[in-house]
Amino acid sequence: MSAAPAGRLAVVGIGPGAAELVTPQAAAALSEAEALYGYGPYLDRVPARPGQVRMPSDNREERARADAALTEAASGRSVALVSGGDPGVFAMAAAVCEAIEAGPEAFRRVDLLVVPGVTAMLAVAARIGAPLGHDFCAINLSDNLKPWTLVEARLDAAATAGFVIALYNPASKARPWQLGAAFERLRGHLVPDVPVVFGHAVSRPDERVEIVRLGEADAARADMATLVLVGTAETRVVDRPGLPPLVYTPRFAREAAR
Repeated sequence: MSAAPAGRLAVVGIGPGAAELVTPQAAAALSEAEALYGYGPYLDRVPARPGQVRMPSDNREERARADAALTEAASGRSVALVSGGDPGVFAMAAAVCEAIEAGPEAFRRVDLLVVPGVTAMLAVAARIGAPLGHDFCAINLSDNLKPWTLVEARLDAAATAGFVIALYNPASKARPWQLGAAFERLRGHLVPDVPVVFGHAVSRPDERVEIVRLGEADAARADMATLVLVGTAETRVVDRPGLPPLVYTPRFAREAAR
């Protein structure tokens, strides 16, 4: 007979920012937990509950945060690990799985629940229409955990294949140049009038959404709170009198060039 789980760890996606975009499942998991772990600004978005312990940490301490949450869960407690957006998209769920694989046997006995959330590319896409209406991909521009040459190869492949591209983590104070380099690389494959959407802090009070063309896209418009969508030759921008334009990618596509 296998051993019973020592405790429970819920890795919870809290969406892009607005409280109404937190799913009922996520809200319940957060409320039921005895202890909350997470990046400080994400924990600040979770309503406080009497008696619940909060353990904030820095943004670049993902593995240490996963180890700490698993250690507490392995002791028999109910723990929630907070993740922005969806925990499985460039976020904490993978860090937890890595920690379980590499960690002590006690980690494997923890009852693990991954609670999905609204990821940034879906929130931004919903604001402007349906840019992800046809095939798309997501690329993390951070080279903290992979070489930049690999990012370049994936940008080339995605643009050549005709994917709409969602660019996560486009810029930070420590990485101010990657988005500009990505735009230059994409301009080698895509026509200048391909739509580019900058979605900053969507669903939060400082939300800002801008639509430009690839030929005019300025990396200075983005920061770590920005999600960038790069369209394809099929992606349309529909002007509407007195209303924001719509951006969508039709569900059909021309046959790829041979």
